[in-house]
Amino acid sequence: MRGRVASFAMFAAGAAMVLGVTSSRAQDGSGSFEVSGVAVDVTAKTAEAARTGGWRLAQRKGWSMLSQRLTGKAGGLPDGTLDGLVTGIVVENEQIGPNRYIARLGVLFNRARAAEILGVSGFMTRSPPLLLMPVIRSGGTDAVFERETPWHAAWGRFRTGNTAIDYIRPAGNGTDALLMNAGLLGRPGRGWWRSVLDQYGANDVLIPQVTLYRQWPGGPVIGVFRAGYGPDNRDAGSFSLRVASSDGLPALLDTGVKRLDEMYQAALRGGLLRPDPLLDFVAPTDQPVAEETLATPGEDTPLIDDSGAMTLPAEPVATVTLQFDTPGVGAVSAAEASVRGIPGVQSAVTSSLALGGVSLMRVDFAGDPAVLAVALSQRGWSVEGSGNSLRIRRAGQPEAPPPQ
Repeated sequence: MRGRVASFAMFAAGAAMVLGVTSSRAQDGSGSFEVSGVAVDVTAKTAEAARTGGWRLAQRKGWSMLSQRLTGKAGGLPDGTLDGLVTGIVVENEQIGPNRYIARLGVLFNRARAAEILGVSGFMTRSPPLLLMPVIRSGGTDAVFERETPWHAAWGRFRTGNTAIDYIRPAGNGTDALLMNAGLLGRPGRGWWRSVLDQYGANDVLIPQVTLYRQWPGGPVIGVFRAGYGPDNRDAGSFSLRVASSDGLPALLDTGVKRLDEMYQAALRGGLLRPDPLLDFVAPTDQPVAEETLATPGEDTPLIDDSGAMTLPAEPVATVTLQFDTPGVGAVSAAEASVRGIPGVQSAVTSSLALGGVSLMRVDFAGDPAVLAVALSQRGWSVEGSGNSLRIRRAGQPEAPPPQ
């Protein structure tokens, strides 16, 4: 693609090219400042020299733009210093000729070192972890991860170095399509939402939506974007964009992603983007309030029947939810058997199975859940949490990673 050509060759927008570092580092948005839309036009003796000169020029112009943005004053640095600061060059669009290079580039700068040189803070206040469910409607049907979509691909290309939103972006394979699909949208019950969010380590959910309207095959495309958030898919704003042909669809979606991110950041600053309190709600147990009264026969005192045997009053039954790791089928039956062997446990049934992840067990226990927690510890379990929701692990067992 970089050989000598008679005319300019257009490359696809968004292809990542890296100068002196690996491509994975170029996509590392969390440790970089990003400056996009840097235009260069360089002439040299060869195409290779023109391209190298274009990237050098992009570094200088990118640093000046970053300095202007963070300090209000454009500045410059020697090329040797910039080589140590730049972590990647992102090709947004480029044209290569025999001795000329025209491109629009993005430059990624190391956040910590750049902040130190500019005298600004490299720390960014970020939101709680938020699970991303990108919904696309095209041809009258909705899709999230049921199939590969250009909307999901656009969010995968988005670099999060300059955003305050802590996105959790699922890969879209494996169990993602089962846990998150178009049928989950608007589901009022919080139990399933809590289970899904726990699988990915998120506090709440973001639901960016795009509806595509095509005027005719290959013709103009109109995208209507909406920033939804929370299990109830509440509205944080909307807008529409248009491109002249289907070839511009990736650029339309990339622009939509950036504007939706700006809406989510504005909602975070305005206090609108707060985790749903119902996701942390734990139903109270029907336990009697202890009163310091004199016991009377037939109430809370032990009873003695005709045979002389002592009968204790019945303990109230509490329903406790246990979260436990299930790397395989054997771990499910082993955990259930261990819990059923605890005195006072009336039933222990796995209510939500996630092989390779964290499953949920419903336990009916005659007594205080705190007593159950102590009994689990005595049986070799490491117990976290309190009340009617506990997280148990075998002692010394590492925490299970979220699904990939």
